[in-house]
This record gives sequence, structure tokens and C-alpha cells, in this order.
Amino acid sequence: MNFELEAKTTYLRLVEEKDASFICNLRNDKQLNTYISKSTADDEAQRQWIVNYKKREANGEEYYFIICRKSDNLQIGTVRLYDFKTNRKSFCWGSWILNENKTKYAAVESALLVYEAGFNELGFEQSHYDVMKGNDKVHSFHLKMGAEKVSEDDTNIYYVFPKSQHEKNKIYYAKFLG
Repeated sequence: MNFELEAKTTYLRLVEEKDASFICNLRNDKQLNTYISKSTADDEAQRQWIVNYKKREANGEEYYFIICRKSDNLQIGTVRLYDFKTNRKSFCWGSWILNENKTKYAAVESALLVYEAGFNELGFEQSHYDVMKGNDKVHSFHLKMGAEKVSEDDTNIYYVFPKSQHEKNKIYYAKFLG
């Protein structure tokens, strides 16, 4: 898959082995990792994970992106599309982290680009994902974007986001797409 996902101030590019150190630092930053699954701090272990991931990418099973600033190509975050379901034509997204170097609208832009990839590049009809309870900013963000809460358990709240909402958002948030 040849993704060209670009917004006004950010773009997504597929992860490469050379990104291992950046990912380790990002995922092990105490300010950023409160609501994500724990990850290795070992650059070589992360590099090997990327080698294995690239096989899944080649098979069209998942896609892991580095979020970059357009102004200087600086890495500012990560996001991943995975858990592709055929019977509901749905994809999950997560591993979404933005660091202190993010642009003002990096969250909106990267979310719009994720949906662009899932719906228009990969042909899915909806997205499904979970957000840990207590992660109030992310819950609020997804609800403002039009996500529908479908269930919850002791740890997470589960959402779906239909392609039709993305089509509306592309109009409403057009200024972020450049």
C-alpha cells in the first residue's frame, strides 16, 4: 500500500526500523504513556518488533505510522491501524501518541488522516476502538469527532465511528486537511 497521507501541518509515513529509538522514547515518556499499553525501552527489541511488523504490513494486516511535522519533517508521534475485521468491514486504531513538539492541530489532523487511510485507502466502513477510562481528553475528542459509545467494561469505553461521519468531518474540518 502506498499511502500519501498529508494534512495542513502534519503527515503520516510508515514506520521504519530507524524509528525504533524514537518509538521507545515516546512510549516510555511518563507524561505520555499513562493510558497506553506498556512497551519495551530496549531500542533493539523495538527494532526487531518493527522487522516483524513490516511482514504484517506487507500482508496488509496492519499499518503503523510516524506522525511528522510538515515544516521540518520532525517526528512528533505514532498511530497504528490494526485488528481488521471483514464481517463488519471495520478497523481499529490506536498507539496514538503525540509529543510536546506536535503542531497545534496535530490531533485533529492525524485523526482525519487515520480515517482517510482506513475508509478511503483500505475500504473499511467503520472504525472500532477502545479508550481507557480516565483518559478524559481522548474520550471528549472522539465524541466531538462523532464517535458512538457502544459499551464499556471496568477498564475501557468502546466506540465505533462510521465512514459516513468521516465524510461529514472532511467537510467540517476541511481547513485542517489543507
